[in-house]
Amino acid sequence: MPRTKELSEDLRLRIVDLHKAGKGYKSISKSLAVHQSTIRQIVYKWRKFSTAATLPRSGRPVKMTARAQHRMLNEAKMNPRVSAKDLQKCLASANIPDSESTICKTLNKNEFHGRIQQRKPLLSKKNIAARLKFAKEHLDVPQQYWQNILKRGTAHQHQNLIPTVKYGGGRIMVWGCFAASGPGRISIIEGKMNSQVYQDILQENLRPSVHQLKLSRRWVLQPKA
Repeated sequence: MPRTKELSEDLRLRIVDLHKAGKGYKSISKSLAVHQSTIRQIVYKWRKFSTAATLPRSGRPVKMTARAQHRMLNEAKMNPRVSAKDLQKCLASANIPDSESTICKTLNKNEFHGRIQQRKPLLSKKNIAARLKFAKEHLDVPQQYWQNILKRGTAHQHQNLIPTVKYGGGRIMVWGCFAASGPGRISIIEGKMNSQVYQDILQENLRPSVHQLKLSRRWVLQPKA
């Protein structure tokens, strides 16, 4: 998070002078349009160090400039698959040298965490149309409605997927579900999936998941799109 703009030393001295004159934090805040907490900090520092000037900061200074950080975060937003090494090359091409470790730390600090892409078949046009229709139909439902929806874990953002094709070698099939309160049970599917296997999975895992997630009696199982 970027540091907020500091008050000028002249303004800090005015705050100290008004405090010396007996003015309260609220009065100073109103007359100078400065937040009370800021005034309190300035007065506290003046009492402790007898100065309103900016003191040397503790700790190592930030390595990455605001310009480099802005450019890197924009690149990461546009392309979630980009690696730290690729970002380093991108910055180097703009004459902004930064180490890979600094880039990783800055990304983590700004809530950009490394993830392994999911290998999953991309949605068909039919699936996309069905999901869009469902979204439009439920656009204005109250937030409380979603608290009792049990969803199967099938939704992934397109940009975070590595597309695959079926029957491409060994695999493990699993069934899982989740709700607003968290993930439910997960079941490994042995052999081929058919209607009987699916009914057995629901029988063994659905109600325990509802109980585990503390859904109300009017819970709904969202159909797969």
